[in-house]
Amino acid sequence: MRLGLSLGYQTAWSTPADHLALAQEADRLGYSVVWAAEAYGSDSPSMLAWMAGQTERIDVGAAVMQIPARTPAATAMTAATIDALSGGRFRLGLGVSGPQVSEGWHGVRFAKPLARTREFVDIVKLAIARKEVAYDGEHYTLPLPDGPGKALRLGFHPPREHIPIYLAAVGPKNLELAGEIADGWLAVFYAPEFAEEQLASVRAGRAKVGKDLAGFDVVPSVPVVIGDDVASCAELVRWYAALYVGGMGSRQQNFYNQLATRMGYGDAAREVQELYLAKRQRDAAAAVPMEFIDRTSLLGPKERIAERMREYAAAGVTTLSVTLFVADRDSGVQTLRTVAEALDLSGVGE
Repeated sequence: MRLGLSLGYQTAWSTPADHLALAQEADRLGYSVVWAAEAYGSDSPSMLAWMAGQTERIDVGAAVMQIPARTPAATAMTAATIDALSGGRFRLGLGVSGPQVSEGWHGVRFAKPLARTREFVDIVKLAIARKEVAYDGEHYTLPLPDGPGKALRLGFHPPREHIPIYLAAVGPKNLELAGEIADGWLAVFYAPEFAEEQLASVRAGRAKVGKDLAGFDVVPSVPVVIGDDVASCAELVRWYAALYVGGMGSRQQNFYNQLATRMGYGDAAREVQELYLAKRQRDAAAAVPMEFIDRTSLLGPKERIAERMREYAAAGVTTLSVTLFVADRDSGVQTLRTVAEALDLSGVGE
């Protein structure tokens, strides 16, 4: 199992300089990849291109580039460009986002997300491989049939004809699609005790194309808090869990709430959502079960985290990407070092 670093996106309490310092430390420590995210603020490719130019070995990955934000061709151009700038160190993570961001921010209908994802990935692969991009799908048609456009090829030679593609997937059908068309899965709220049900869906997708899980990268983003008291560590993650389980999406469509329900926390998930949508965020955070936080995070002293790493590795994780819940840059650097030491202690690192 390898280590990754999930930086998220820029917030009121982070700076590009902080994220760069953490990426450079992860590079020095031998982490395999640093991921940057986007929602409706900072974008991921700008951050990744900037970090790629100031790191040496570590891969830079989008977790994710939003499918409704760009055309497939523009996404392929960006991926190929960052891959060239980084010397072949780019990983392309894709996701459909959610209905609020897709329709409210990008003005793109959220309907049929699986079909749109499949067509999007088809076109990206064609473009990166420098094949003629001609496509006749339900959602994308290239070139347009009633105008002067013609099928084109990517206008330069990137370092690789195939850039690893990851899908951010939560539901069973999306997990199956990831197994079928992608090289890896970007997971959230990944609990080793529940992983087999999710991986069964991925395996089903792999089987459709005559493959198994060999070579498929399972990459959960896992909150980490180092400390002696596990319950105190969990308090730092509680608000994050409440935001996703309670406040992401809508009452009718919240993928994270549905995931928590499939994991056996249906009553708590409903309560967290009701409280969060009623703008009682503090109460929503308090309602997140401690067990849910502990199962989906790395909490406590180094030795406990090492033991949990063994469980993640046994549950199919190939790249464990940590999300740092720290107060400042120095604490983040120290946490990265402790996580690397924990992996050595666990005996499951590559």
